[in-house]
Amino acid sequence: MGIRFCLFLILCATVHAYAQLPVGTTTIVPPQDTTKKESPVSVPAANDQSSSPRSYGNIVKANTETRKGIFTIHKTDNNYYFEIPDSLLGRDLLIVCRIAQGAAGIRPEYTGYAGDQVNNTVIRFEKGPSHKLFLRRITFEENAGDTTDAMYNAVVRSNLQPLVAAFGIGAYGPGNRSSVIDVTDYINGDNDIFFFNSATKKTMRVGSLQSNTSYIKDVNAFPLNLEIRTIKTYVNNATDNNFTLELNTSVVLLPRKPMRKRFSDRRIGYFSERYTDYDANPQGVKVVNYIKRWRLEPKPEDVQKYMDGQLVEPQKPIIYYIDPATPKVWVPYLIKGVNDWRPAFEKAGFKNAIIALEAPNAKDNPNWSLEDSRHSAIVYKPSSFANAAGPIITDPRSGEILESHINWYHNLMSILQEWYMIQCGPNDPRAQKMKFDDDLMGQLIRSVASHEVGHSLGLTHNFGASASVPVEKLRDREWLAANGHTPSIMDYARFNYVAQPQDSVGERGLISRIGVYDLWAIEWGYRWFPQAKTADEELPILNSWANERLRNDKLRFGSEFATGDPRSQTEDVGDNAMKAGEYGIRNLQRVVPNLIQWTYQPHEGYRSLQRMYTALTNQFDYYLGHAMTYIGGEYETLKSMDQPGPVYETVPVEMQRDAMDFLARQVFKTPTWLLDTAILTRTGQSPTTIVSRSQDMVLSGLLSSSNLSKIVTSQATYGPRAYQLIDFLDDLDEGMWTELTTFESISLYRRNLQRSYIDRLLELATSTRSDREYRDVAPIIIIKLGEIQQHIKKGMLKIKDVMSIYHLRYIDNKITVALADKHR
Repeated sequence: MGIRFCLFLILCATVHAYAQLPVGTTTIVPPQDTTKKESPVSVPAANDQSSSPRSYGNIVKANTETRKGIFTIHKTDNNYYFEIPDSLLGRDLLIVCRIAQGAAGIRPEYTGYAGDQVNNTVIRFEKGPSHKLFLRRITFEENAGDTTDAMYNAVVRSNLQPLVAAFGIGAYGPGNRSSVIDVTDYINGDNDIFFFNSATKKTMRVGSLQSNTSYIKDVNAFPLNLEIRTIKTYVNNATDNNFTLELNTSVVLLPRKPMRKRFSDRRIGYFSERYTDYDANPQGVKVVNYIKRWRLEPKPEDVQKYMDGQLVEPQKPIIYYIDPATPKVWVPYLIKGVNDWRPAFEKAGFKNAIIALEAPNAKDNPNWSLEDSRHSAIVYKPSSFANAAGPIITDPRSGEILESHINWYHNLMSILQEWYMIQCGPNDPRAQKMKFDDDLMGQLIRSVASHEVGHSLGLTHNFGASASVPVEKLRDREWLAANGHTPSIMDYARFNYVAQPQDSVGERGLISRIGVYDLWAIEWGYRWFPQAKTADEELPILNSWANERLRNDKLRFGSEFATGDPRSQTEDVGDNAMKAGEYGIRNLQRVVPNLIQWTYQPHEGYRSLQRMYTALTNQFDYYLGHAMTYIGGEYETLKSMDQPGPVYETVPVEMQRDAMDFLARQVFKTPTWLLDTAILTRTGQSPTTIVSRSQDMVLSGLLSSSNLSKIVTSQATYGPRAYQLIDFLDDLDEGMWTELTTFESISLYRRNLQRSYIDRLLELATSTRSDREYRDVAPIIIIKLGEIQQHIKKGMLKIKDVMSIYHLRYIDNKITVALADKHR
């Protein structure tokens, strides 16, 4: 593929560089703007556009405050000037805007907090005619390789980057080697370069800027970046009220030479950048994906040591600072959550590659800022939203991660408490109360921190990791202590709900931690290959390496988007969801009778009991959902063409039938163990609603158009090896009508279930969509409904319960009427 240069490097060069463009390249020179008064949003001007620049001394006066850095910043009275050296014209500058102080009362969902990112984009400055300096927005979505060929020129001509602002040059610096522009109006105004982008504005309902209550607070210059602080007042589009917040905008100089790309491999889960390459494939175009990762390279003096297999420190380690607002009790656990990744980087050849530190004291370091784009941090959010997230800022040219602000929301602890009490309470006495000990909560925080740091290192979720662990191993105390219950912290296999109290499994076997997949993924992404001179030369090395290592099933990656693969599910553990669910339900059955005692708090009502009971029913639904995914499921094992065997395989029929049997026993048969009268009479929750919710969820999923489509498609693809549609409906029907065989009375819960079942079958039988899209479905279901009617008629002869008979007559009549209407 060769070394590729970004097609746009030439587009934003200075006027003198235009003459050097390849023959055939068209450039567009904007017409001279003679407007006297221009909008500060679109075309701010330091002086009249038609006037000539003044002398340097007319701007930089005796009373001017000057700060030197990437640009020299001059402040005269209330005006701010950028002095931009010619050496930086045409250089890529990354703009990152974050909220420094959030506004009260404007936080939809989980946005609007201090530290939240509201924009990032890439710009370049370039000189234009009539003493102007233009600002151009840059994207990297399309590319061509050789800068001398016709394809390159064609791509360039079709992708001129937009000019988004123009500044009159107020003066030229000493030796005419720099340009001074007045940026006061541009920074005081509103634009989608330095401040909110349109998407974030929509999410936060940000309206028009109120200029009379907005101002520049400060502009600071550093060697590789500028930090701009502004106070902005906007109208809230939802309420028409004003809100004020403080924004921090960073202008960061990107490296002149981008880091070498590493092309992505779908078998290892990394976030990626992409572009369309018109030169890689002579018979078409190719979408090129490359991973997001930090730049880790040995120090020059350590290169030979690295090549000899010795661990070396990187030139620049990855450093995370802990927000000073974080409660002190949790700081050590967050630090451990970061430092837990060190062994993974050692696999890649680097020691001390990642470091967590407390943020510097503001009194001792007044210029240090958490919003400074040079600093990565775990930012503590005083929010009721229960979440954490690890967003990253990257150089779009190479995928190099430049910094990350991991958002840690205060109320995350409440959901950790719910999960751990419900899933692990029977195994860990420390979880049998509403206030966990600091060390237990600290270990839960540490686990989540490791997960979010993994995202900030470039790793995506790996929902397939836990499926490599045999369920019975999840009860083996010694094995768990050595290996953990999942090979990846990036899985949503948070806690081991399979272990039973008699197994005496300790903390290390219950809480997820960094595993062998994580070590492998970091090694694959961060191993330095000096023998390869280009990203293309790395490809055969990485591919061969992956082919060899991925023979180990514990290193397999399962995408969170492989929704039809039962091995890639959220919140599951083990290689068999039905076995794992059986053990999980046994533990839930242990929790229910103890829940009132575990949630007891003196002088409090029953809100905690209701919250935990709801968490328990949600957990039960997870187990049902895990089993449902097997029915009509298809394994997806990502492979390169060098690996043998198919990528897609149907889930074995016996496992699909096991799943159906599991659902029949656990939810079609009324889960009366859930209906604890002592709990229900204290929380006011309806037992019929609780049961119907779970039953309807399963029925809707099994008889959904998407699931029926999977079954029909699987039957067409795999023939007799697939779960046949008729067999599926027979097995489902068997779990619905056990009373017609045993002649027992039909309970309220079962009557509700059977009516929901018939309603769904009738909907499918009479739907024109079923006739059109799944032609076998409606005819089979119509026959099935006739069989159900015959079964009902026989059952009514022996069932004695009056309510049951009325219920069966109602269903019989409903089927008759519906099918008669269809055939009219």
